Amino acid sequence: MAWVSLKKTKKGKEFYMIRVSLGRGKESPSMRWYVPEGMSKRAVERELARVTADFERRCREGEAITRRQRQAVQQRRREEEAARHTVRSFAENVFMPALTVTASERSRCNYRNVLGCHVYPALGEIPLAEVSSQQISALLLKKQAAGLKAGTRIKIYTVLCSLFKRAFQGEYIASDPMARVARPKPAKSEMRQTGVQAFDGKELRYILECARKEPILWEAMINLMVDSGCRRGEILGLKWDCVDLEEGSLLICRNLCYTPEAGIYLDTPKSGKSRKIWLSPEVTELLRRLKQESGSEGGRDSGRESGKAEGGRAAEDVKAAEGAIAAGGGFVFSADGDGSPMHPDTPTRHFARFGKKYGIEDFHPHKLRHSFASVAIRSGADIASVSEKLGHADKAITLRIYTHSNEEGQKRAGAIFREALMGGEN
Repeated sequence: MAWVSLKKTKKGKEFYMIRVSLGRGKESPSMRWYVPEGMSKRAVERELARVTADFERRCREGEAITRRQRQAVQQRRREEEAARHTVRSFAENVFMPALTVTASERSRCNYRNVLGCHVYPALGEIPLAEVSSQQISALLLKKQAAGLKAGTRIKIYTVLCSLFKRAFQGEYIASDPMARVARPKPAKSEMRQTGVQAFDGKELRYILECARKEPILWEAMINLMVDSGCRRGEILGLKWDCVDLEEGSLLICRNLCYTPEAGIYLDTPKSGKSRKIWLSPEVTELLRRLKQESGSEGGRDSGRESGKAEGGRAAEDVKAAEGAIAAGGGFVFSADGDGSPMHPDTPTRHFARFGKKYGIEDFHPHKLRHSFASVAIRSGADIASVSEKLGHADKAITLRIYTHSNEEGQKRAGAIFREALMGGEN
């Protein structure tokens, strides 16, 4: 027996709910039939009768199933698919493709490295549904015993959390094994006794003095990093169309990145937002000199010499640039002085040699970023302005990273409070 009722969706579209009774104690299959547009009332009645009779016949013959039965079939198919998936096949065919929507190219590259170097060798061929919390914990402990740093162990943990969360949400597995895996903690020997590594004002003055002995390309880059606190990729992604030498400012709107798969490519800044940076007169003048010389024979020679000093990396820069994604030209800092993008690893290697040459310990681009923030805050700059110049998405990030190293600021705040208290102000 079949019965029909007219209903509406939330958006007001009419449909007929057709339900067939198969007898006492049995669940009744149902289906929806939406009324075609432009059909007359009599035509609707004739077509509805035909659809109802056909659905009732299919129910009697066992061709139509109930919603619960459909859900059971779908669940069984998911379980069968999960049983066929190993950790490796799920990661390659489901997890990594899904990251193309939610993660950047750089993040996907990091995920691929972690999976290939650490996860696949230990868990790759194990069926996805059979991986246990004990196996994952054993993997992390083994990595710790092998001397792997806490930061890398945390990366492995993070990747596995994301992978099994997607598997659980997609109903590939009945439970998430990461729910019972503790996040790795650094050993006592790994814990930092101090905050971020940064140069003080005296050290920065020495670095800038040494930079004057370098080609204009590197002198300008080092000074700009010290003056702005920008990230390496933001400096290398800077083009002349975003530099205003008259105003003494520049717009940070690009981030130059590199992965083996994509080559050199442009992305947005890490925060996802552009920001305007005001420069000191000294840095503005260095950029003006760089622009003038980059178009001259001398500027190009300086670039070639720096490329040769990189041990032939200039050729690799050009090769990587050929596969760049919309990188184009017009870059402020170019290894060949022709406006083509510089390989992101080139400054890091050059800075290491610079530090060795002038006796500067642990000299790398990101340390100049930390130095800018630490010196600025210690000298009384407000957190909001420093955070804006650094390009942090949230001021709380700046507070968490840098305020613990601002002992002078804390002492000064205490002195100001005591003076106000004893002076009877407020």
